[in-house]
Amino acid sequence: MQAIGCRGRQIQNHAWLRGTRSRAWIPMMVLLVCAPTVWPQGQPGLPTLEADQVVQRLMEKNQERADSLQHYIGKRTYHLEYRGFPASADATMEVEVNFDAPASKRFTVLNASGSKLIQNRVFHRLMESEEQAGDSSNRKHTELGPANYTFSLAGTDGTNYVLNVEPKEDSRFLYRGKIWVDAHDFAVTRIEAQPAKNPSFWTTKSLIHHTYQKVDNGFYLPKENKTVTNVRMGGVATLTIEYQSYQVTVAKPVASARRVPSSEGSIWPDGGLNAEVANFVSSRK
Repeated sequence: MQAIGCRGRQIQNHAWLRGTRSRAWIPMMVLLVCAPTVWPQGQPGLPTLEADQVVQRLMEKNQERADSLQHYIGKRTYHLEYRGFPASADATMEVEVNFDAPASKRFTVLNASGSKLIQNRVFHRLMESEEQAGDSSNRKHTELGPANYTFSLAGTDGTNYVLNVEPKEDSRFLYRGKIWVDAHDFAVTRIEAQPAKNPSFWTTKSLIHHTYQKVDNGFYLPKENKTVTNVRMGGVATLTIEYQSYQVTVAKPVASARRVPSSEGSIWPDGGLNAEVANFVSSRK
């Protein structure tokens, strides 16, 4: 989360990084903090709400979307580029993902190229961690909500409320930064953050940038995850995940949806991702 000059409501992006947690989820992205951080409060046409009101509506809408979403398929492209000691390396992997409610995911590798070490130590572990992330206890300790975070209103940006997000404990699976919340759908559209705690001795800084897209039937699912990690021995690892070709094949009307927990209504990066990148970096020493 580094600051770059801002003007008005415009925010320039920094570089970012991502990673996954073994037996949980995986970190990914970059936080940018503007200096000075100034957004106009109460922009014309945007209702004036306090941070707790935005968060309450966000959580309600996230639960509604999670309850309604039953199945989708999509494609992802993972790319990791490492530049530094003792040697540079990169790899790319394209996969298909099938999601079934409440939190089941199956991954199929379509093609892969580049470093086998990256493929095995990062990409496959990220997918394995996400497949195991259906455990409700894992979600409880990483979800975006008042139990894990303190929120304050930074201002508005276009049709979004911008909230400062501070973790309530220094955990590598939580983040500090900013989130953008759509004022109409009350869905997170963007995250700029960094881990609350360094996930590894081998890394010194991780910047995370995450964006979401509105897909079939009004669901918000990831669009791009980019995490940039600085390595202690000198070097940079950049992990990018692009999410494409979503097809929501089964969705229930919100009114008839079962009240079951799901990770898909409020997907929020968690520290596992940075840990996997850190593991790869340490294996290079």
